[in-house]
Amino acid sequence: MAEITLKATTGRELGTGPAKRLRVEGKIPGVVYGLDAGPIPVTVEWRPLREALTTEAGLNALIDLDVDGDISLTVVKELQRHPIRGDVLHIDFLRVSADAEITVEVPIVLEGEAKAVLSEGGTVDHLLFTLAINAKPADIPNELTVDISALTIGSAIHVSDIALPEGVSTDVDGDETVVSGTEAARDQAPEPVAEDGEASAAGDGDAASDGGGEG
Repeated sequence: MAEITLKATTGRELGTGPAKRLRVEGKIPGVVYGLDAGPIPVTVEWRPLREALTTEAGLNALIDLDVDGDISLTVVKELQRHPIRGDVLHIDFLRVSADAEITVEVPIVLEGEAKAVLSEGGTVDHLLFTLAINAKPADIPNELTVDISALTIGSAIHVSDIALPEGVSTDVDGDETVVSGTEAARDQAPEPVAEDGEASAAGDGDAASDGGGEG
C-alpha cells in the first residue's frame, strides 16, 4: 500500500467558532494521537486531504503526516461529517508503527454473477459490507473480494469463506453471513370478498333475527 504525505499545522484555536472559521477557509480541524504520545490539535488543508482519502485505499490509506516538520505514519481513525451536507467537520489521525498490527475496517466487494439465484427470480442479499481485520499497516488490503458465482437460493457465504491475504486476520465470528441467496417473495392470494348481494342478504338476516329476539 502506497504511503501519502500530508502536511498539517499546529497551534489552532480550539472551540466551535474557530473550527467553523477554519472550514470556511477550506481547512479541516483535527487531532493526531497514539503510540503513547499525547493528542495534538492540528489543521489540514481540505484539498490535499480529499486527494489522500480518494485513492484505492480509501480511509485506510497510510498517511505520512508532516506536523510542522515532524513526520509520523498515521491512518484516519475517525472522520466526522455533517449529517445532511456530508461535509467533513473533523478528522482524527492515529499514529501507527510499521511493525505493529492495527485493526481497521476493510470494504467487502462482491464479484461474479449468481446466475443460479437470478435465473429463479431470487435476490442476492449483501449483508456484511465491511470486515474488521488485523494487520500491519503495509499488509492492509484495499478491499476483500467475495465470488458469488456459485451462490444458490438458500445458500450463503460466511466470514470464514473469505480468503484473507497473508498477514491478515479477523476476530469476527466466522459464522457471520456476508451474502446469501434468497427466494423471491411470493404474492399472497387475496382473501375472497363477498358479493354485495350476499353481504346485504346476510345483513338483512341478522337484522331480522335481532328484531325477532326483541319481540
